[in-house]
Amino acid sequence: MTSPSTSFDAVVVGTGIAGLAAALALARRQVRVALLGPRAELPAAVADRYDPRVYAISPASRQLLADLGAWGAVPPPRTTTVEAMDVYGDLGARLQLQAWQAGQADLATIVESTELERALRNALQVFGVPWHVGRFAGLTRRAGANDVELLLDDGERMACRLAVAADGAQSPLRHAAGFTTHQRDYPATGLVAHLNAELPHQGSALQWFMPDGVLALLPMPATAAGPQVSMVWSLKRDQADALRALPEPDRSQTLETRLAEITQGRLGHLTVRSSLHGFDLQLQQATPLAMRGVALLGDAAHVVHPLAGQGLNLGLGDVAALAQAVGERESWRQPGDDRVLRRYQRARAESLAAMRLATDGLYHLFDVPLPPLAWLRNTGLQWLNHVPLAKRLLIRQASLF
Repeated sequence: MTSPSTSFDAVVVGTGIAGLAAALALARRQVRVALLGPRAELPAAVADRYDPRVYAISPASRQLLADLGAWGAVPPPRTTTVEAMDVYGDLGARLQLQAWQAGQADLATIVESTELERALRNALQVFGVPWHVGRFAGLTRRAGANDVELLLDDGERMACRLAVAADGAQSPLRHAAGFTTHQRDYPATGLVAHLNAELPHQGSALQWFMPDGVLALLPMPATAAGPQVSMVWSLKRDQADALRALPEPDRSQTLETRLAEITQGRLGHLTVRSSLHGFDLQLQQATPLAMRGVALLGDAAHVVHPLAGQGLNLGLGDVAALAQAVGERESWRQPGDDRVLRRYQRARAESLAAMRLATDGLYHLFDVPLPPLAWLRNTGLQWLNHVPLAKRLLIRQASLF
């Protein structure tokens, strides 16, 4: 239980990966920080059983996690290195990206959400960051200052110079602080499942742009049954609903038939090895990114289409930028000072706008079935495959936050 007089330089609200990383990054910058939110029990790692939530961690994100002392605690056998990516258009165009084309060792690392959370929690314990398991219930501000007092559901209060909202796309802290949110729902559902593959993935991520959605297969560690990939399929909502409504084993059989039609045997026969999960897709942006002693990061700040697999990387980029702005502030400025928060906003503006434009633009580009546009997008994809400089720039950009 916390005392009504508990006070910190910063309080991070939200205990997912972005929140854990933010609290750790601030603590390593000598900021007196606390974490606020539930602490769910993490299941122990079991051989051949994997979390349905996996992330493609970019080299920049991996370096940040290493600098925070967390990446080294992620068991290597639970990760997979992505060395190449094949992208297929809906009229046969193909773009092949390989890490060596940009002078890199890899494009990304696939890792389970559970293993990242476990590693970050262990690092937070090492740094002695206080974790308050209450839930955020409201905030008040001191007149004439940016200081914030957070109200908890148990009646306790936490005062701080900076409140960090890392509490998800529906962020209660963002709402209470008065931020404006622009949101647009995509008429699609993200379907996630792990699959057994007949052929080895060889460290390649595969992606198909189709008229009814975007299918991605991410390389995963092999199991006793052989090669394994993680499926992330953004499918038209009515089709996704119809698929999810089917009873087993009809659902798995239907899914495997559709996968065979799309992949054309790229990984041989694919069979479902896990439950099928679904989530609604949306585009969301909060404005501004920070104000009056409150900073947003991760899904609380922005949500993009998952076709580029960059959602968590954007959140970790927010973490790095916020920690730098706060950690390098002048000695007379508080963590929630308006100028400090403006520096954070400026540091993230270009990357966030570029990713929002790219993912939304690609979604709409492949969502239009008109033959002239279909020819144009496939011709562009094929052209890109023959321009080494463009491929190198694309790879390097994707390797950042």
